[in-house]
Parts: sequence; C-alpha cells; structure tokens
Amino acid sequence: MNGVLLEALSNDFKRKIGNIKLEIDPQFPWHPYDTLSNLAYLMPIFNKHSLDKLIGPSFKTLDLGAADGDLAFFLESLGYQADIVDFPPTNFNHLKGAKLLKEKLSSRVNIYERDLDSQFPTVDEKYGLIFLLGILYHLKNPFYILETLSHITNNLVINTKIAKYTKSGLRISDIPVAYLLSPNESNNDATNYWIFSMKGLERIFDRTGWYITDIYSVGDIKRSNPSDSNHDERAFALLKSKNLHA
Repeated sequence: MNGVLLEALSNDFKRKIGNIKLEIDPQFPWHPYDTLSNLAYLMPIFNKHSLDKLIGPSFKTLDLGAADGDLAFFLESLGYQADIVDFPPTNFNHLKGAKLLKEKLSSRVNIYERDLDSQFPTVDEKYGLIFLLGILYHLKNPFYILETLSHITNNLVINTKIAKYTKSGLRISDIPVAYLLSPNESNNDATNYWIFSMKGLERIFDRTGWYITDIYSVGDIKRSNPSDSNHDERAFALLKSKNLHA
C-alpha cells in the first residue's frame, strides 16, 4: 500500500471515527488533536516504503502514546493486528476514549498500560513496525525508550521536535546535542523535556541500536528553536533495528 492510497483511506477513516465519537458522547473529553494528520507528513516515507513491507509477515504494529487510539484502529481497519501502549495518568482522558472506541468498534486492539517514563516492562510481543509520534520530547529518558524498542520491532516511525538554534541564537544544528527545557519554557508544558538538534537525533538513533532508513524535517527549517511555537521544527524518520531482522 503506497502513501497516496494510505492518506486517502485515512481521511475516510478520520470522518468515520469523528462520527463515532459524536455518537458515543459529544461531551466526552476526546483527545483534542487530530493524530491521523501525522500520516500526511509521513507520505514521503510511505511513498518509498510500502506499509505492507514495513510491517512484514507478522502483520503486527504498535502505536506508542496513542491518544484515543485513532491510528491503531485505522491500521486494524486495513487488516493489520494493531496494539496500543499508553499511560492513563498522562493520557488526555486517562485512556477512557480508547477503551470506549474499542468497545464501540468491537475491536481486537490490545491496550497496554505502561509508563514510558519509568524503566517500564515491555510488552511480550514483537512487531514489524512501531509508531512513536510526537512522544520522544515528552520523555525524561529518550535513550532508554529507543534502546528498548530496538529489541521488539524491526522498523520504527518516529517524529519529534528538533531545533537549529537556542532561543538566545546559539547555533546547535551542526553538533550532536539536546537542549533541556525549563518546566514552563515551551507551551507552558512541564512534560516537554529534550529538544534535539538534527545531529543529536541522528547520534542517539545510532547509539540506541538503529539504522536511519529515511529522515527529514518540516516546519521552520531555517530558524527553529526549542521554545517558540512560531519557530517549531519537527523531524520525521524511518528507522531499522540493528538488533532485530525481518
């Protein structure tokens, strides 16, 4: 399945899941962001690398930090075995949204409750492809999560915030570093921690057991910094595990 077809199908599913949420309870605190919109930014990856080939013969995929589970339920609708890992205390509605949708859809998606900010026990499954979208900079220990995932999946699709400059104007894009935010420095969100330079991101991928299959960035690609939302840059990458082989 190529990226063009994947995007078209995801747009259809987005409308369907939106209607289902209204049907369940329009007043329920559903996750406020459109998680399926990430697929539009992932088209450069999926136009070059078929989703079928990335997931492989296991047909098993996992979404980490899944919000209401829209992506996992979408992948299940395509015929894949999709699972969710999230942590109720940091999930927008304590994972109640994903559980309501699972029941309404008569879904077989497994919902695993794990604290990714702890030395968490991994799921027992192995996956062809894992999605880690918009989560890495919210984790205190990105090294641990990346290294752990390299032992349970062949391929990882990831996006995270990066920066070319500090807010004071120091250029960091050419050195392998990560900037540690203060609690209220970015979006007034104390769960924002590490903002890597692109070189820093590439270095941590290498050190945690990954080959970079594809990597690029979107947003303010000239003057991005860790703090300002109007100077936001996001890196998207497809990684292949050095520790597992398809």
